[in-house]
Amino acid sequence: MNYRQITDLVGTDENLFTYQCQAVTKQTLNLPGPDYIDRILLASARSNQTLRSLETIYNSGRLSGTGYLSILPVDQGIEHSAGASFSANRMYFDPENIVRLAIEGGCNAVATTVGNLAIIGRKYAHKIPMIAKINHNELLSCPNKHDQIMYASVKNAWNTGAVGIGATIYFGSKEFSRQLIAVSNAFEQAHELGMATILWCYLRNENFVEDEVDYHTSADLTGQANYLGVSLQADLIKQKLPENNGGYEALNRYGKTFGKYTKEMYSQLCTAHPIDLCRYQVLNCYSGRIGLINSGGPSNGKDDFKDALRTAVINKRAAGTGVIAGRKAFQRPFPEGVELLNAIQDVYLEKQIDIA
Repeated sequence: MNYRQITDLVGTDENLFTYQCQAVTKQTLNLPGPDYIDRILLASARSNQTLRSLETIYNSGRLSGTGYLSILPVDQGIEHSAGASFSANRMYFDPENIVRLAIEGGCNAVATTVGNLAIIGRKYAHKIPMIAKINHNELLSCPNKHDQIMYASVKNAWNTGAVGIGATIYFGSKEFSRQLIAVSNAFEQAHELGMATILWCYLRNENFVEDEVDYHTSADLTGQANYLGVSLQADLIKQKLPENNGGYEALNRYGKTFGKYTKEMYSQLCTAHPIDLCRYQVLNCYSGRIGLINSGGPSNGKDDFKDALRTAVINKRAAGTGVIAGRKAFQRPFPEGVELLNAIQDVYLEKQIDIA
């Protein structure tokens, strides 16, 4: 898609294509680019092998050499149940088709379960960078619970041929502390083996809903989750696109005490504009030293292309690193899934869409 097609589809109502950030300017950030690893990560404690793994990811697919990423994540067979996830397109019960979609869709990498990679890794490990998701929430406990359990060791993930591991932490949940320790240890082991690390930084707590407003995707709370994730030495942060702000303020109403915040967080570091909300997430990734990839979200049918491109435009203009979109791609016919992934990538290839 070219610039005109992208703007026509996304629309101009939100001023996404011309808005310029004033609260946190791009000059104060570490921006994505072809030299990102040499410019930023070379000074870090990451080993040569880990840097090589990251280079492999950044230099694959249609976005190779741009400093931006398009990743296909498919772990929903466990996270959301296989029947519910793949009934719209039964071919993805076979994990080989997941990898085929990532390859034909021009992705930098495919992120999926260790079980999936173990069954097809020998055929594809040299054709596309693979990321092994090592922990999952399951939906067979009754009543359902929300907890991330380790499904595989880091060494097992490494044996599949994966260049990196992915893990989720439910920040704010009852199991948060245990998950944080487990993932921190896993990331340390992965870096020792020369693997890259991606952290799904998701909030999960029923108290994050106040006065019927859901703050699980507020910029301030997700931003702090990002900061903690980067502190665990994640090489990439996966986060949902922010939809509002003021989570700390809301959760401290009615005599409650939660976290720490200042009024300046909202008046000097952010505005209500979608790009500024996402930029606050980037700011909390050590001012962009670690890349922010926003999730594509669930499939909504006819609006998927518009929603996916909107997310990509906001992420790119906020100085993010890319989009990790799964359900919008695999819950539709294969050719359309390829088309959607290519459309997301076109946003990052389009030079007229620049950092705000």
